[in-house]
Amino acid sequence: MTEGWYGDDYLVLFEQKAPSLERAYGLSEALPGYHLVGLRGWDDFIVEDSRGARFTVPTVPLLSRHLRPFPTSILQLKAASDEAVAGRIRWYITPVVFGGDPKHGDNVKWVTLDEHVQLVKWWNGKYREVSRSHGGTPAA
Repeated sequence: MTEGWYGDDYLVLFEQKAPSLERAYGLSEALPGYHLVGLRGWDDFIVEDSRGARFTVPTVPLLSRHLRPFPTSILQLKAASDEAVAGRIRWYITPVVFGGDPKHGDNVKWVTLDEHVQLVKWWNGKYREVSRSHGGTPAA
């Protein structure tokens, strides 16, 4: 894995770990045809389609309608390491889609990659559950 600041963006590139993390996060079920590349700014996955085009998508909710082009020119910058956050991922205790405040320090904690996998899966399951119970569909 490679992580660090690429200009104003903090990226975690999963590299060799990407296939196993893709399975752990359940990315194939949520976004068929996309492969996991990494994280951008802790809040968004970086994914790649079959043509090699890259996109970002929120970790929660993990829905294709939220795919946005990822400017790969960022990756041409040299990563600046940051020991203060290396090996940790910022997580909103209550995700923004559920009303969590992204600017309130009490809504943020730092988690390990394994904890992040568990949280992303749990909150996406909760999102699907809430969507169905309100007559909506979490589908793309």
